[in-house]
Amino acid sequence: MDILSDTLEVLRTGRPMVTRTDAHAPWALRFRPVSGAGFHVVVEGHCHLLPPQGRPIALGPGDIVFLRRGSGHVLCDAPDRDPVDFVPDRVDRSSPIGRVAVGGPGPHTVLVCGAYAIDVDRPHPLFSDLPEVVHLPAVPGRHPVLRSAVDQLCAEFHAPQPGSDAVVTALVDLLLLYILRSWHAELPKERTRGWAAALTDPAVAPALRAIHDDPGHPWTVESLGSRAGLSRAAFARRFATVVGEPPLTYLTNWRMATAARLLHRSPAPLSTIAQHTGYTSEFAFAKAFKRHFGSPPGAYRKQALTRGPSATPYPGSRQRSTHHPNTP
Repeated sequence: MDILSDTLEVLRTGRPMVTRTDAHAPWALRFRPVSGAGFHVVVEGHCHLLPPQGRPIALGPGDIVFLRRGSGHVLCDAPDRDPVDFVPDRVDRSSPIGRVAVGGPGPHTVLVCGAYAIDVDRPHPLFSDLPEVVHLPAVPGRHPVLRSAVDQLCAEFHAPQPGSDAVVTALVDLLLLYILRSWHAELPKERTRGWAAALTDPAVAPALRAIHDDPGHPWTVESLGSRAGLSRAAFARRFATVVGEPPLTYLTNWRMATAARLLHRSPAPLSTIAQHTGYTSEFAFAKAFKRHFGSPPGAYRKQALTRGPSATPYPGSRQRSTHHPNTP
């Protein structure tokens, strides 16, 4: 099992949304806090991102910023501008790529802004390990796969061809994985804690693969530790130190996340989902699911079907806004 791919697949709650922003100086847009994660790519021109905390981040062509949760922020041509609130209703959604224009008669900046429907209220270590804002500047020779995807994205915006909407949507989907890979690659090799370290840790990685390969197996701390040849106590300490939570806590959280995905995307009966996620009866599964998410599995499935796959929040998450994050 590819743990990173599996984790992203489970944590997603819908398809990414994409918007092209054509901004002419002077301009400044304020984005309110929302649920999810998002990014901005500078296709051409220059601008600044003003994070919730810290100094402004200057952005140039090819630069990427990723916001791991929907923190409020400002995009502008100059840090001293007075921002106006981004209004989702003003975005042209007549195609999969939304479009919006802001500003005045000055220099032109083109941005690709993406939003990922991802649970941020029940964070997985994959995202809680990230800083609030990840800045990946366009440096020649650095992160070539990511740069290639960005170059393709920019090419589609510079010279749209038949099928560009589908190409851009697919590239935006891939960018999330490439961004995470690139950030992990920049971490110090001696780093021993966090999700990036867990994926390569000789004791923790085999246990994670086992859990992701078969979440319904009756795993114990001892059986997971045996994968790395460690005693129960030694493995429990190492797993908690590296991942940030005990192994059985991670197992339970992953089972619940897997169950939520199946309820959302599969017509399988509750008894089948219960068995797949390690519960001996439908009653035990329903009780655990309600304790974890605050609502029974049947009610969640009904809600998910009513809202549709692209609008349903992650189970238990708070919908702080009706629009997607960071998407002008």
